[in-house]
Amino acid sequence: MKQIRVIQYGMGPIGQKVTQFLADRPGVKIVGAVDIDPAKVGKDVGELAGVKRMGVKICGCAKELMKKVKADVVVLTTASSFKVVAPQVLEIVSCGLSVVSTCEEMSYPWNTEPALLKKIDQAAKKAGVAVLATGVNPGFLMDFLPLALTGVCREVESVMVERIQDAQFRRLPFQQKIGAGLTVAEFKERIKTGKLRHVGLTESMHMIASKLGWKLDKTEDIIKPILAEKTVKTPAMTVEKGNALGVYQLGRGFVGKKEVIRLVFKAAIGMADPRDRVVIKGTPSIDSTVKGGVNGDIATCAIVVNAIPSVVAARPGLRTMADIEPVSCLR
Repeated sequence: MKQIRVIQYGMGPIGQKVTQFLADRPGVKIVGAVDIDPAKVGKDVGELAGVKRMGVKICGCAKELMKKVKADVVVLTTASSFKVVAPQVLEIVSCGLSVVSTCEEMSYPWNTEPALLKKIDQAAKKAGVAVLATGVNPGFLMDFLPLALTGVCREVESVMVERIQDAQFRRLPFQQKIGAGLTVAEFKERIKTGKLRHVGLTESMHMIASKLGWKLDKTEDIIKPILAEKTVKTPAMTVEKGNALGVYQLGRGFVGKKEVIRLVFKAAIGMADPRDRVVIKGTPSIDSTVKGGVNGDIATCAIVVNAIPSVVAARPGLRTMADIEPVSCLR
C-alpha cells in the first residue's frame, strides 16, 4: 500500500501530539512541517514532538515548503477560528493538496459562515482536493456519533448529548481555555470578548439538524462558570473558593418553539461522573453512555490522523464527517 505523504502545519501542543501519532503509522509519512515560531523553525519535527529524529526540518513559510515538497495532504492545527484558518486553507488547496484541520468553526459552517464556506468549497473543487475539519468535539462525540446512532431509528423526535469532563486530566492550555482559576468577573469579561467558550456547539447542532431534515429556527449557546465550593489544588494551579473550576455550556436548537437538540458541555477541574452520553428520543429510543468519557487530547489527534485516508479519497470540496467514508483506526 502506498504511503500517504503528509505535511504537518502548526507545531503547538496539538500539532506535536499529532506528529507523535503520525510517527507510528506505517501508512503515512511526514514529508514536511510548518510553524511561524522562529524558535521552532529549523528544528527536526520528530525531536520537537518528543519522538525519533525524522530528518524533516520545520519550515517558516508554508507556500515555499508546499512548492518544494511532494505531498498528498496537509494536517492543519493552527486555530479554532474559520476566518483565521481560511487564508491558510486557500493557500494549501491552491498548491493542490487536501486538508485535514482541527478548526472547530470549519466543521460545519453552512449556517454560520456561508460566504467563507462557498469560497473554500469552490477553491477546493477547482483544485480537485477535499477539505475537512474534525476533532473529538466537534467532529465526533456531539454530532457524528449521535447521527450514526439515529441510523437504527424509524423516527427521531429529539437528540440530547452530554459531554462531562474532569479537566484535571487535560493539558494546561485546555484548563486555561475553559477559564479554570478565573474570578467570576474575569470569567464574564472573557465571555464578553469571545475569548472563553467551547467552540463548536452551534456547528454541531446545525450538522445534526441538516442530516435529520430539521430546519432550526433558533439556536442558543449559553455559557456559565462552574464555581469552586472550596479551594482546589492541582499540579498546574490553585483555584480559590468562589473562582471558576471550568465552564458549563448549553447549546439548544429549536424547530418552531420545540427544542429538538440539546448539547450539554461541562468541563471543570474535579468534575464528578465524567461521561459522554447520547440520548435519542424516537422509535426506538436510545440511551448510550461512554463511562469515564473519551480523553479529548488523545481522541482529537487520533481522529485527525485516522481521517487522512478518507479525506484523500473524498470528493473535492469542503466536506464534513457526515459525508466522507467512515473513519476507523489507521495503521
